[in-house]
Formats: sequence, C-alpha cells, structure tokens
Amino acid sequence: DPIATMAALARLLRQQSAHIGRLARPTPATSQLLARRFETTPPVTELVSKSPRHEELEELAVHITSMLPKYIQIAQVTHTDELELMVPPSAVIPVLTFLRDHTVCQFKSLADLCAVDYPQREKRFEVVYNLLSVQHNNRIRVKTYCDELTPIESATSVFTAADWYEREAWDMYGVYFLGHPDLRRILTDYGFEGHPLRKDFPLSGFVEVRYDEDVKRVVCEPIELAQEFRKFELTSPWEQLPASAGTVVPKDV
Repeated sequence: DPIATMAALARLLRQQSAHIGRLARPTPATSQLLARRFETTPPVTELVSKSPRHEELEELAVHITSMLPKYIQIAQVTHTDELELMVPPSAVIPVLTFLRDHTVCQFKSLADLCAVDYPQREKRFEVVYNLLSVQHNNRIRVKTYCDELTPIESATSVFTAADWYEREAWDMYGVYFLGHPDLRRILTDYGFEGHPLRKDFPLSGFVEVRYDEDVKRVVCEPIELAQEFRKFELTSPWEQLPASAGTVVPKDV
C-alpha cells in the first residue's frame, strides 16, 4: 500500500531526527568544559599596540595644539612615527618661533625646506619645513599651502638656513616668499623662464644650451625638436635580430 509505505518512512525520519538531536545536545560536562575554555582564553584585539615613541610624539602633538589652538589645523603622528603639523600661511612665523624657543620643543635647526606641487588642488603648492631638536632628539614636519599668487612670509627671520632653501623653492616652483632678503634664482641660469619642477612644465623645457663655435661661448636658444631627427622603435629589440642569428635557448647559453 503506497500510503502505508509513506507513513512508515515518515516515522523512520522522525526517529532519526530525534536521535541526531540527542547526539548534538551537549552534556553538562561538555558545557562546563567549554565555559572554562572561553574564560581562560584572552580576548583577541585587532588594534596594534603603539610604541613608546609613538605615544611620546602624540603627547607632544597634544601639547603643541593646546598651546597654539588658533594656528594648528591638523596635528598627527604618521605610521612611521613622524610628527606633522598643518598650519595656514599666516601662521608660519608664529609656529616656527614657538617650536624653536619653547622649552618642550627646542627645534632650533631647520634641516630642510621644500615644496610639492599638486595641480589638482586649489592651493596647488605645499611648503614643508623639516625641523630638528638636538636637545630632545625629535623631528617635526610643518606644512602650509599657497598658490601661484599667494606669498608666504619668509622664515629667514627665524632660521638663517631658510635663505637658500627658499631661493630653491622659488626657482623650482615659483613660491614667493615675502620679506626674503635676496629672492633670486639659485639653480637655473639667468634669464630662465618658468619653474622646472611644476607638474605643468614640459619635460623638454623651452630652451636648449649649446656651445657656439662662431662666438666661442655657450649660447641659449629656443628648443627645436625636428621631426627628421626623431626615431621611434616600436618593435621589440629581440625582433630586430636577423633570421640568420637563429634561436638561442637557455641550455645553449
């Protein structure tokens, strides 16, 4: 009878399900063992513990921010344990003076001053001051921003070493430093047009320098890229070998 067969199968399935449920139900001893295991296992944390150096720099950043709240826009410690400050252009001189003279800071050495060009930004230039404290063995990076028309006050009144650094930034990027005692080019030649490290400056430049035999001196002329002297090799250098060269396999080398 099909109905009797189906009923028998249903009873068999219910008995197997009940048996499996009894096997899966943990015993009191198993429950106590699992409880003790989870109590003794330490919690797993995904956060990496900070180094003492990182914590020290964070404390210094908090102290500087609390002392100069209207000047510091961003204060952070990078993943490589480097302290960075972002300040507006008008705050460069007050911040540098504070970092040089304050007892906790003592950043009395200007190790470097450079600029970075970000053409996609409204303030395309980022001027970076790298300071060193010999007394506390600390370094700090102060950043500010400007564009082609906005000047930044010269830091030569705070650090004498900023003289040539600012001349280099002016020569390479065109960042104007207001109040510089002698702001002129330092790397390019007299009469050079443009600023070579700007992202929109052509790689070939605008002029070329050569020695003229007629006038017996070096002359500067507008650059000429004649098409007949330009050669394009679009094929692989291995494909240019003649057929007689044969095929070289690694075992023959």
